[in-house]
Amino acid sequence: MDFNLDPEREFFQSTVRKLADRHLADGALARARSPEFSFDVAKLLSENGLFGITIPEEKGGQGGTLLDAVIAIEQVALVCPKSADIVQAGNFGAIRTLAEYAAPAQQEKYLGPLLRGETVIGLGMTEAEAGSAVTDLTTEARPDGNGYRIKGGKVFTSHSVEADTFLVYVRFGPGTDGIGSVILERGMDGFAFGEPSAYMNGERWCALYFDDVYVPAENVLLGPGGFKKQITGFNAERIGNAARAQALGRFAFETARDYVLERRQFGRPLAEFQGLQWKFADTLLKLESARLLLFRAAVSADRGLPDAQQTALAKLACNLAGFEACNEAMQAMGGLGYCDESLVEYCFRKSRGWQIAGGSLEMMRNRIAEGIFERRFSQRPETSR
Repeated sequence: MDFNLDPEREFFQSTVRKLADRHLADGALARARSPEFSFDVAKLLSENGLFGITIPEEKGGQGGTLLDAVIAIEQVALVCPKSADIVQAGNFGAIRTLAEYAAPAQQEKYLGPLLRGETVIGLGMTEAEAGSAVTDLTTEARPDGNGYRIKGGKVFTSHSVEADTFLVYVRFGPGTDGIGSVILERGMDGFAFGEPSAYMNGERWCALYFDDVYVPAENVLLGPGGFKKQITGFNAERIGNAARAQALGRFAFETARDYVLERRQFGRPLAEFQGLQWKFADTLLKLESARLLLFRAAVSADRGLPDAQQTALAKLACNLAGFEACNEAMQAMGGLGYCDESLVEYCFRKSRGWQIAGGSLEMMRNRIAEGIFERRFSQRPETSR
């Protein structure tokens, strides 16, 4: 068992880092302060083979592995934290679902522009009464001729301000087996948007409203029974979430390390105070442990989709370690870490959100417990017989 990257991946890691240093270091702070999706960065990354890393070459991707995508996120994040989101958008979530399940015509129409960084896709999954309990969604797909009428709405939809295309989870019928997904386009009759709202990290989202939006049959991605396929693939999304959390924690850790080596108080560098030394030692232990769990989950996907238990462990560990690293880095840097002249406070705000998105810490713990005891624990109240 070798915990080092093989020579090919070491070269890939080095190449991505050099690209990031050359093109993304300048402007990193400005990108973090902007709520806009950086299409210029998307095109740069696409042109350099960092979009569609895990997508087969015959579908327009790079034919790489999930670990390759994790490495790309990590190396970009260590230079420009905001740009790690662009790597995510070009490799995980809806773009991967499209590559996996889209019909040839759907791939040609939607996947190509996404892989070229020309556009971005939104994922409409969460509803006001269906967050962690996503199977409670009520957005309806009602048959109408050769297509469907979509009625309902979504909240917290990724990229909802900039996206022209949306992958939306809908209910074709009752129960989990009645859930599938459709592809909607901005501008369809009855498809409306709420006013943008801002997250704590500065990103924006809009509520989506569907008032009998007509969707032709060719825009159905997965019909009834498709939910289990979609949610299984969601483990890959969680890998991307975990990778960014760990990487931003590492960015904050390294920034604070450099700071305490230079900053002097009471006549000596902060790094000479044992209280800070122990904080940095504990933080590194947690970051390194989380990274090993992340890499294990990513490597397991070389034999298919990521293992659900390993993914839950990796996400939980990376979310906790990444946020704690950002928090401790901010404390070590004092006022400078807390103000918006440093990217540390951005990483702090950003990493806090990943403890909610993509499966909350509580849901990850539930999933891990199910693996431990080899049984499911329903969160729903028992129904009377």
